[in-house]
Parts: sequence; structure tokens; C-alpha cells
Amino acid sequence: MQPRNMSMRGVVDLAAVKAAGDAAQKAEQARAERARQGGAGGAPPAALVVDVTEETFEAEVVQRSAEVPVVVDFWAEWCGPCKQLSPLLERLADEYAGRFVLVKIDVDANQLLAGQFGIQSIPSVMAVVAGQLVPLFQGAVNEAQARQYLDQLILVAEQRFGIVGGAGGAAREPGAAAPAAPEDPTLAAAHDALDRGDLGGAVQAYRNVLSDQPGNEEARLGLAQAELLQRVQGKDPQAVRAAAAADPADVPAQLDAADLDLVGGHVEDAFGRLVSTVGRTAGEDRDRARLHLLALFEVIGAEDPRVAKARTALARVLF
Repeated sequence: MQPRNMSMRGVVDLAAVKAAGDAAQKAEQARAERARQGGAGGAPPAALVVDVTEETFEAEVVQRSAEVPVVVDFWAEWCGPCKQLSPLLERLADEYAGRFVLVKIDVDANQLLAGQFGIQSIPSVMAVVAGQLVPLFQGAVNEAQARQYLDQLILVAEQRFGIVGGAGGAAREPGAAAPAAPEDPTLAAAHDALDRGDLGGAVQAYRNVLSDQPGNEEARLGLAQAELLQRVQGKDPQAVRAAAAADPADVPAQLDAADLDLVGGHVEDAFGRLVSTVGRTAGEDRDRARLHLLALFEVIGAEDPRVAKARTALARVLF
């Protein structure tokens, strides 16, 4: 299942980075092995803050994400804001006592990983839950903002996946049933289509739900996500970005690039690109860019502070 209740709802399959399809099975095997080695006393708690390399990524991030939410901090020694953010995240990892684990990736030493994640600026913070990549935020944030993102992540991990971290990042007991809430069967069918990668089917299924239940917020958000993923499917990222850079007045190119920005977790970049496009265009082109930006707001969620900031920026260029 893909998390849908976070402020960032544009979830990207981690399979593009690593083969995450076997994450849960491998994690279960790892838990069993730790229990066997630890005997009656069990194995010692795993570290809550870990430096990860390309060689250790599979074990420390992909496999471990089936047991506990994994927060990924992309940083570099020369990055000033990183030196402010990283100690904060490390302190919160200790305070949260295993409800999430923090892995740190030095982008200079691990350029392949940084490229696979589409990291364009640092600090960039993402999360991995059950093999799914969830972009969190870019740039240094204050403690209150960091706590908000982490609390949302933990809630999604528990409600959607039954992943409940504990001391040392321990998960629920092997074989324990994941908590599940009753769900509308028509909405469940839409979710299942999205999880299978049947984007066309998901779009239609969400529309079917909304035709009967116009006020269904979860269906509305699911439709926004499915439509976004459908738009970027099959597009060549390099070609899209080259076209957008070559002609800032090419509205379709800017829309495509903004979609890719959002799917890659570069939320502020996506919003900023479209606000600038609205500001430099007029008539139908301006309206098309504005409506596209409003659609991207739906993917993120109105409660996200980045949406509020972008709405203010949009109002400035419109009025």
C-alpha cells in the first residue's frame, strides 16, 4: 500500500532506486536471524542514527524500512544549512526512541545514490516506508516543523502499513496482524488499482467514487496523485528539463517539468516554476499554468505550509 494521508501525497516507487519489492520478505528473514542469534535475550537494539553508503543502502534503508520508518538525510561537509539540520534530526531520533531511524548519506561520497534520488540541493530529507519513497522537505527547517513532518510520517507508517517502530527501531512481532480500518469497497478498488500501477484504472475508479460521493476527500486526493503519476509516465526527464530550460515561455514544457519536480520531491521547485510561469504569461497560457498549479496543490494537501506559501506567491503575481 502507498501512504496517502501525509501532507506529501505524491509517493514514488523506490524500485527505481533499489529492488524494493522484496523488502518485507528480507526484513522478516533478518528479524528471524537476529532472534536466532540473540537467543532468549534477543539481539541488541539497532542504532538509531546510521551513516549509509551505496554498499549498505539495501540493508540499512530498503530492508529496514519494512520494520520502521527510515528518514534519509542527504548532506555534505561543506553545506552550512546541513550543519544546522543534521544535529537536530539526530537529537530527535534519540528523543523519538526508535519510532523512526535516521540514516545520513554524504552526497559527495555517494554521488550515485544522490543521482538516483534526484537530489538537486541539500539538505534534502526523504523517508522510506515499506520500500516506498516519501519526499519530506528540502532545506533547513526549525524544530517545530521537523516534528510535524516526523509525526505525520509515523502516523502513516502505522495506519497504512502497521509498521510501529519501538526502542531500537523494533517492529511489531513477526506474524502480528497490521491494524486496519474499515474501508469503502469502491474506494479500496481505486487504491488497489493505484498500488498495482494501473494508473488509468485508478483514475477512473477514483472518478467513480467521486461521482457517488463528491465530498470524499480521500478519493479526491487519490485522483490527484493518480493523475500526476499518469502525466509523468513514459516521459524522458532529461528531455523535459532541457525543453523547459531552453524556453521559459513554453508553457507545456514548464508544466511537464513541474510535474517531474513534484514526483521527485522538489515541491518548492515545482511550485516556484509554475508561479513564475503564471507571472510571465497572459490569457489562456496564464490560466493553464494557474490551474495546473492548483492541481499540484491538491496532490500535496491544503494543510502543508509549502502550499500556503505558494498560494501567497501566486496571489502576488496575479494581483
